Amino acid sequence: MRSWCRDVQHRLLARLDDACERAVAERKRSLLGRLHGDVLEIGPGGYPSFGYFRRAVRWWGIEPNLNHYASILAAAARVGIPAEIVESSGCALPFRDSSFDAVVSLFALCTVPDPPVMLSEIRRVLRPGGVFAFMEHVAASDFPTRMLQKAVRPIWIRFAEGCRPDCDTGSAIAAAGFTDVQFESFHIAVPIIHPHLSGIARK
Repeated sequence: MRSWCRDVQHRLLARLDDACERAVAERKRSLLGRLHGDVLEIGPGGYPSFGYFRRAVRWWGIEPNLNHYASILAAAARVGIPAEIVESSGCALPFRDSSFDAVVSLFALCTVPDPPVMLSEIRRVLRPGGVFAFMEHVAASDFPTRMLQKAVRPIWIRFAEGCRPDCDTGSAIAAAGFTDVQFESFHIAVPIIHPHLSGIARK
């Protein structure tokens, strides 16, 4: 991809990310503010959520994009949260069983190659009683929007760095073997990816 094309892509993605962040900020505050202890976040990307966590948490992150490492660690240092980024490929998490009190996924499951395998790994690394906190955009329930998501999927995946707009994430989480799953659906005013869900699942 030519450099000017990449520049336009990054500018458009930044505007899209800004709009999404503003739309979900209060929900993120409610979702993440209750977590404690050792926390693993899957794919924090360019919008690390340290401002929403309690200061007492200890944070680890799995982030495939090396370009985000410096900004993630700087954001953690600004609020005084101990943070470490761990390299990982595919869906395997490089941690022992029962390592974390909470695992967080914010708009990340749509980009992983095999969401059911990743969810199995998330459940594995959670301690008994641990919480999986998630917020994801999902496949639309109404037929016209879902068909639009499927139609634009090949272009969207390239534009949004692997994001699949029609992931049936809610069903995948419900089938992942957690003891209790609670979530709510909501919409934001962003085209294509406006259907969302947010909630927690317990091991």
